[in-house]
Amino acid sequence: MSPDRAHRFRISEPLEALIRGLHPELKRKVRAALDAIREDPSAGKKLRGDLAGLRSYRVGRFRVIYRVAPRSVIDLVAIGPRRGIYEDTFRLLRRDMS
Repeated sequence: MSPDRAHRFRISEPLEALIRGLHPELKRKVRAALDAIREDPSAGKKLRGDLAGLRSYRVGRFRVIYRVAPRSVIDLVAIGPRRGIYEDTFRLLRRDMS
């Protein structure tokens, strides 16, 4: 993809703070994952059911949950351990809809 068509991320302040606070090794892996997502927004697995429209990118035991929006924007929705990230994301989205 040419640089003028590069995707940009939209990240909430709490999620940005979470990324800043990660262990340095995990932070490096998450940043590499974000670079991969920016390069190819379809890199993550499509989610189904209540989370349809979102994608999940695997970073070891962690997942990066995101949505590809119009105008070359990628909304980062959540980042966290596989164990509870999908349930947490569903609760977050439900709360935002209220």
